Amino acid sequence: MLVVPASSNSEHDERSPLLSNADGRESKKPTPLPKGQIMILMLVALVEPIASQCIYPFINELVSGLDITGGDERAVGYYAGLIESLFFATQALTVFQWSRISDQIGRKPVLLVGIFGLSLSILCFGLSRTFTGLVISRCITGALNGNIGVMKSMLGELTDSSNMAQGFALMPIMWSLGCTLGPLIGGTLLRPQDHFPDLFAAPFWAEYPYFLPCSVASAFAVVVFIIIVFFLKETLPNISCEKIPESNDSEAAAGRDSHRAFLYIANYGILAMVEICMFVLLPLFLSTPIELGGLGQTPAMIGLWMSGYGIVNSLFQAFFFAPLVSHFGKRTLFRVSYACFVPIFAIFPVVNCVARRWGVWWGVWGLMGCQLGLAVITDMAFTSIVRAIGPASATSMFAYSLQHELLGGYAVYVVMIVFTLVTMKVASKKGSRAGRGGMQKYKLQGAAKWADLGTSTT
Repeated sequence: MLVVPASSNSEHDERSPLLSNADGRESKKPTPLPKGQIMILMLVALVEPIASQCIYPFINELVSGLDITGGDERAVGYYAGLIESLFFATQALTVFQWSRISDQIGRKPVLLVGIFGLSLSILCFGLSRTFTGLVISRCITGALNGNIGVMKSMLGELTDSSNMAQGFALMPIMWSLGCTLGPLIGGTLLRPQDHFPDLFAAPFWAEYPYFLPCSVASAFAVVVFIIIVFFLKETLPNISCEKIPESNDSEAAAGRDSHRAFLYIANYGILAMVEICMFVLLPLFLSTPIELGGLGQTPAMIGLWMSGYGIVNSLFQAFFFAPLVSHFGKRTLFRVSYACFVPIFAIFPVVNCVARRWGVWWGVWGLMGCQLGLAVITDMAFTSIVRAIGPASATSMFAYSLQHELLGGYAVYVVMIVFTLVTMKVASKKGSRAGRGGMQKYKLQGAAKWADLGTSTT
């Protein structure tokens, strides 16, 4: 439910820009952001990437140790991809329900339920010894984590048309920070009895070697839960909504707007699909033995490499994104960023061929560094339900390619390259000039959900 303030002195027009007046410029100085409340919301935004990304460095090793693959390491991708997808799938199925509930009982209670559920389920994940336990705990994590929609609604309610863009600009920064901390926690704290024998000598840590990184992620969620309880204020306005009459002209315009909206959503969905496929293939590739098509790295190295991506991405977006948009324009930058996925997927088999012939040397890490740089560029193009499809499909293709020796085990990368090339046609389609304002007048939740889409098209 969208909450639109009733007003007898203003004309309701859902197609008028939020951020500009008649001459296209801001008519007043930006309102100062409520820094304290915004900081709490940013902590909430940090919880999800830490909880979802901390398992990536060790998920493939964990699946291998469950003996569900029958000793065939080539089949790990099927099960690892399923576990990685379940979080996004269950989140996508419940996020709108949680948003509706927040319209009835308030934003704060829903955030508290989500944070509590996430904290509990990630603990259960660290204690799971069976594939069924991993699946159930991952489903609970996603199902109870309706925070993303509610958090964006709160951010929309804490800001106005003069500072909304400034507030929403903080969200990708927090996501990048979470993508740095999550893999770092997962890669450095697993098997603590081996890395820190003096502190973790008890048999418990040998029996549950992945509990420590999960407990750290859970503890952070508990800290955020306490901060929300005592310091976050409810933002749901207690005002009535009045029905906005629609004329024939407005219905015709809405039809034209729906076509532009479809292009925006198609671009966003395809981008999210390809991006999450790349992101789950990376730890799977790094952990798979060289002779089977990977790079044979340890979970600690995987965590460091993925956290390095988060650091580079944060710095690049902070210092270079705005100048590049000003110089090249949003549309050109979007096309170039999306096209970078082609060499990203092509680098995977090249790296493996080089490693098979000469071993893991500085040339291999140079190629991986090039891939990392291209991945940072793709982030300028920017979740959606397709994130639930991507992990399972990409990792299953990886496992199927290895098991059946399709194109020497490299078929998954060919499929992703072809998919990227085909879908680039959608990215090249023109939207309307109406997209120039970035966000349209979809108040509160609408503005929150469309904030990111405005940067991908013009």
